[in-house]
Amino acid sequence: MTFRPDVLAGGGAGGAGLVDYRLARRSVLAEFRRGRLSQTEVCDAHPELVRAAREYSRPTEEICPICEDECLALVTYVFGPRLPAHGRCVGSLEELRRFTAEARRSSGTFTCYVVEVCPGCSWNYLARVFPLADADRGAR
Repeated sequence: MTFRPDVLAGGGAGGAGLVDYRLARRSVLAEFRRGRLSQTEVCDAHPELVRAAREYSRPTEEICPICEDECLALVTYVFGPRLPAHGRCVGSLEELRRFTAEARRSSGTFTCYVVEVCPGCSWNYLARVFPLADADRGAR
C-alpha cells in the first residue's frame, strides 16, 4: 500500500469515502489518562500547525482533552492538482466550498484533511480525511 492522499482517503479500488479517526483518538486519550503517554508525547504539534490553528482555523466549543484550558480549533488542509506539495490551508467554509466546486469541475482529485489542534498546549490529532466531492459531509 502506498501513502498517497487518494489512497489514505479511500480513493483506491471501491471508491472514495470519509475516514474518521475518532476510535484511534479515543485510544490515545485513554493511554494518556492512564499515564502511559506523557503530555509532551501527545502535545507535539509543529509550530506552523499551531499558528494555523490560531489564524486560519474554525474554532470549536470542544475543550481540549489534554490541558482542559482552551477550545480546540479545526485546521483544514486541501491537497490536489495545482496546489503546493504541502497542501493549502483553508481558512473558511466558503473557501472549502470553492475547492469543492473546482474538484467537481476538474478531473483532478482533491483530498481534505481536518486536524484538531489546541493552540494552548499543542495537542493535535488528525480528525478525518475525505475527498472534496463529499466536503459537506466531512467538514462538520
